[in-house]
Amino acid sequence: MNTLKLQKIVVEALEDVKATDIEVINVTKLTSLFDRVIIASGSSNRQTRALANNVVVKVKEAGGEVLGTEGEDSGEWVLVDLGEIVVHIMQPAVRTYYNLEELWSTTPARRRKLIADTEAAAQEE
Repeated sequence: MNTLKLQKIVVEALEDVKATDIEVINVTKLTSLFDRVIIASGSSNRQTRALANNVVVKVKEAGGEVLGTEGEDSGEWVLVDLGEIVVHIMQPAVRTYYNLEELWSTTPARRRKLIADTEAAAQEE
């Protein structure tokens, strides 16, 4: 299954269970491990688990492969590994704290910060 089709299935599965603030980030220029990071919020432990479960069910129904899931026990942050797409389903406070959007951002400001940090670390050595 191609990445765009899988991405559409994941976003629709998240929307089905009323995920909020769904963000799809193309990370092909940042890592060769996967192509997309999808981040969504759920309002409670129960909803984050339901969101993750719906993603797993819909991907499998479409013939896709789910490599693994993590975090279902606590439900604060559930990760679904689909190979080329990694889905993070988080409660709002956890999402704000970890700020994955900034981590995976490819905006010019983010690139400048990464370059500056790398240069500063090299000067310290």
